[in-house]
Amino acid sequence: MTTYGSSLMRLLDERGYIHQVTDAAALDALAQRQVVPGYIGFDATAPSLHVGNLVSIMLLRRMQQAGHKPIVLMGGGTTKVGDPSGKDESRKLLTHEEIDANIASIRRVFSRFLTFGDGPTDAIMVNNAEWLDGLQYIDFLREVGRHFTINRMLTFESVKLRLDREQPMTFLEFNYMILQAYDFLELSRLAGCRLQMGGSDQWGNIVNGIELARRIDGTELYGVTTPLITTADGAKMGKTASGAVWLDEKMLSSYDYWQFWRNTADADVGKFLRLFTDLPLEEIEALEKLPGAEINQAKVVLATEATAMLHGMDAATAAEHTARETFEKGGAGEDLPTLSVGDGMNIAHALTALRFTPSNKEAKRKIAEGAVRLDDVTVNDPSLVVTAGEEPVKLSLGRKKHGLLIR
Repeated sequence: MTTYGSSLMRLLDERGYIHQVTDAAALDALAQRQVVPGYIGFDATAPSLHVGNLVSIMLLRRMQQAGHKPIVLMGGGTTKVGDPSGKDESRKLLTHEEIDANIASIRRVFSRFLTFGDGPTDAIMVNNAEWLDGLQYIDFLREVGRHFTINRMLTFESVKLRLDREQPMTFLEFNYMILQAYDFLELSRLAGCRLQMGGSDQWGNIVNGIELARRIDGTELYGVTTPLITTADGAKMGKTASGAVWLDEKMLSSYDYWQFWRNTADADVGKFLRLFTDLPLEEIEALEKLPGAEINQAKVVLATEATAMLHGMDAATAAEHTARETFEKGGAGEDLPTLSVGDGMNIAHALTALRFTPSNKEAKRKIAEGAVRLDDVTVNDPSLVVTAGEEPVKLSLGRKKHGLLIR
């Protein structure tokens, strides 16, 4: 482990956020001398961010905790292009209205993690449409485009991935890396931003921005990337059989969010406590050493702390109470997700509607395996139509997924 002098770099290092740094010694020295404004960009491709974005949000939170200034860059401009990094195919192009609506929806999440305001370490949110939408194309190519060679751009993983698989990459997407580099240059001019952070797949884009600012303005900028956050079985963080784990409660209930963290593998508990909670490191070290089945206590702490940070402590404790009622006492807690079945609904459709399964086909497979129960009675008929009366009916998949069916 590298020894850092600044509280910022020590905090990031101790909690496992650092994968690559462009100039660790210089950034560490800068963070000891002054408040460092640093940013991360978020494109608005959906009405909500998801757990896969959470490590980036926590990076900004750590910056503020260490006495520095977080900048949330919303990609109102770059979303119109689509980041090809890590993608096998082009993103669907959204309208300006859809992008604006997504940004308005996403904005609420950040207030849970950051303190916004006008102070030196208060977070700010900016939208790159402010400068990208007004670019004069020829002038932009003359000022910025001449600093990028096609030879080098073809070596970037986001491009090579498509070309190696003989999948098309549009000229629109090819420009994304230039626009992201220009974002860093503009933020350094407008807000004194000195640091860009992001996932490991953003390394090339970050380096582009650093080089662009050095060539045009002579400004020294820095970059930090996080490791790819995977689970113990190698799966990408936040991907489940039922789809993305959304951060907006309208798209995923606080109970389901709590359950996501409670279902963490034993080997991941310590890592996730460091990354996604504010618990002291000494407490985390004690929790991750709990023997045998006692490690489940650490998972409950992780679930409650992570849920409280996003949804508030009341929602977190309610989710914990519901889980205890459901799993330990065999009841049906009030906080379980509910689904209205009207006059009746096919049980496979109900499983999919509750997001217990990604498709009706998968729901039918689970029924055939004997993994589905109604009020704790196993269901074997995939064509069964479920009805509900005055009392809700508990629908369960396996031991961990439960919901209430109402009329």
